[in-house]
Amino acid sequence: MSLKLEDVTYTYSPGTAYEMHALEHINLEFPNGQFVGIIGHTGSGKSTLVQHLNGLIRPTAGRVLYNGEDIWKEGYPLRELRSHVGLVFQYPEHQLFETDVITDVCFGPKNQGLSSEECRKRAEEALDHVGFPKEMYEKSPFELSGGQKRRVAIAGVLAMNPDFLVLDEPTAGLDPKGRDEILDQLVLLHKTRGISVVLVSHSMEDIAKYVERIIVMNHGHVAFDDTPKKVFAHYKELEKIGLAAPQMTYIMHALKEHGMDVDVTATTVEEARDTILAALESQKKNGKKGAEVC
Repeated sequence: MSLKLEDVTYTYSPGTAYEMHALEHINLEFPNGQFVGIIGHTGSGKSTLVQHLNGLIRPTAGRVLYNGEDIWKEGYPLRELRSHVGLVFQYPEHQLFETDVITDVCFGPKNQGLSSEECRKRAEEALDHVGFPKEMYEKSPFELSGGQKRRVAIAGVLAMNPDFLVLDEPTAGLDPKGRDEILDQLVLLHKTRGISVVLVSHSMEDIAKYVERIIVMNHGHVAFDDTPKKVFAHYKELEKIGLAAPQMTYIMHALKEHGMDVDVTATTVEEARDTILAALESQKKNGKKGAEVC
């Protein structure tokens, strides 16, 4: 299974004084099983890009393919596609509308034509996968905290058993604890269910910690598309387009400049710890004084 964009361009208000190219000649492929991060400054085209992945937006030019089929060809079942490619919007709690949590999560499976028993089973499994407590299934979604609402919204998409889960800033507005809980659950879903995840985020730390591939958008174009280490090696170029590398990237470069033999591609706290300890051990063996960093 794969999602593919072939020479996709999207233009807002074409032929008017307000014409604007949100995407220009995008060529990307999302193979099955990847955890992909998409970053970019405000207005870079991130949200417009992901809305093409399940047919919410039709490209002005180019093609969107799911398993090799053009999703905009005549007669293509877009409704079925959206069961395979689930999209969770920024602030997904605004999508909640049913009287209680379990009924809300059952909405997607019900629209797929499943029986009440199967809908309930799917909903309970999805809520369990996002770590939502069973004793709160009958609560109104509007009585929940921000983080709980995010879990319910994600569960509502998961209950349709998608092959791809696309999330547009799913941790926006959450405190650090809530953010980490949501992202840890996504990693668990990716590993246990084999689900492909496409995560749009403004947090370089989150992207560095969780994803295996990063796509950097800039003014409707793909600026970089590679592993986190290779993308963040271009931290100076990222700064020029209004982005930054994770803090650890800057710390590693500072240590290197002060004489410590560390791996400057380390982007997470764990990687930084390991390379710093290794460098200190090496200096100790060689009888050198540790680097002094202000």
